[in-house]
Amino acid sequence: MKQEETGRGTLYRRRRKPGEIFLLAAVYGAAYFSMFLLLGIIGYIFSRGFRMLSLRFFTSVTSAWRGTVGIGGSLVNTLYIIVLTLAVAVPVGVGAAVYLNEYAQPGILVRSIEFATETLAGIPSVIFGLFGMVLFVDVLGMGYSLLSGAATLALMVLPLIVRNTQRALRTVPEGYRNGALGLGAPKWHLIRTILLPSAMPGILSGLVLAVGRIIGESAALLFTAGSARILPRLGGGFLRNLSVLSRKASESGGTLAVELYLQMQNGEFEAAFGIGCVLILLALVLNIAMRLAGAAGRGT
Repeated sequence: MKQEETGRGTLYRRRRKPGEIFLLAAVYGAAYFSMFLLLGIIGYIFSRGFRMLSLRFFTSVTSAWRGTVGIGGSLVNTLYIIVLTLAVAVPVGVGAAVYLNEYAQPGILVRSIEFATETLAGIPSVIFGLFGMVLFVDVLGMGYSLLSGAATLALMVLPLIVRNTQRALRTVPEGYRNGALGLGAPKWHLIRTILLPSAMPGILSGLVLAVGRIIGESAALLFTAGSARILPRLGGGFLRNLSVLSRKASESGGTLAVELYLQMQNGEFEAAFGIGCVLILLALVLNIAMRLAGAAGRGT
């Protein structure tokens, strides 16, 4: 009897309507097409630019006078921009999401803020660049510097972090909140020990998207951070190196995306593809590092 039921179930599962077969084929086709398209793009970029990757390429700067092509200064500037932007945007974005989701009363104010964040997330980056140039470069007198660029990018990625953190917090089961509050846990203790760790995967996904946008941004940074390729000169003691690194944030600097744009403008396509390889590898490394940090945080 069981064999007959199993056979009927298997036979029934194999009988699919033509419309269902078409939809399944379309879904699987779209998935495989997207995967092969992504792999094709990455493969083409690496096939054109992998030969440029060398120690000299990573440790020198592009100079027509010296006849060198390198990304050392741009790589340092990119890391500066990532760290400075996240240092501003993450506390503000996560804090705003926690307030909107856990403290603010639902109403017109919350809906207005959520509508504003969604609208800001869709504004072209060049608009943020013009705003950052007026506010940070001219009005606040920060000049063309990595700080101005980081402040501008913080405004760009802030809506992304807020919305993703809100969605992550809403996925936490309501029973967690009720149980903790029922046991007498304070609100902040509940948020710090239960809600944020439970929502960490979604928050990290938002941070990964934010880092990807930071790495790939060029238009806004051309208006605020400039395109200098200067590599900081270290050596002479810890305090001196710390002073050099701290002054670097107030100097002009172009990121890898800006350097890629300039190389393409100059017709240096091989160097541009080499920078594209570095951008892909950098995004991959930062993605893995964030996920490992999230896993370590959940473990503790």
